[in-house]
Amino acid sequence: MLAGLRDRLRLQGSRHQRRKEPGWTAEFDRLLRDAAQRQLDVVMAWSVDRLCRSLQDLVGFLSELHALRIDLFLHQQGLDTTTPAGKAMFQMMGVFAEFERSMIQERVRAGLKRAKAEGKVLGRPRLDPELEAQIISALRAPGRTEGVRKIAARFGISAKTVQRISRPPFDAGVAA
Repeated sequence: MLAGLRDRLRLQGSRHQRRKEPGWTAEFDRLLRDAAQRQLDVVMAWSVDRLCRSLQDLVGFLSELHALRIDLFLHQQGLDTTTPAGKAMFQMMGVFAEFERSMIQERVRAGLKRAKAEGKVLGRPRLDPELEAQIISALRAPGRTEGVRKIAARFGISAKTVQRISRPPFDAGVAA
């Protein structure tokens, strides 16, 4: 059983790079499927960087294993969730992962606020007003036989964009 697991986890490079390699997704998914079928008691890896690219990914992976009552052993980090100390370390990693997520969210919000203060327009670029007018006239054409998808294809945009244009604008200042 361990030999088969060792062959399945013979992965190199970062997880992001491995995702591009043929067979990586299939092998990792097979590992998770075997875990879900309770064919494993412990997942063993040489190092944490062989499994996950960030603390957040690791905590998510460990949570999946924990829910299935499967332990994890990481040789280089000395993390062994079969012991009380290993379980405590796992919980501390969860706290730090949550802290990391909060810090990232805070930085993103601050960056968006600063960009707005500098007058930058956020989000996707708006459609050219001329193109939008052409789409509206196509939608309102008398005896129209084209559907939303055909109109979208004619103008080279998505059907969702045509649907958004076809709806009246929402005015937040008007009370219902």
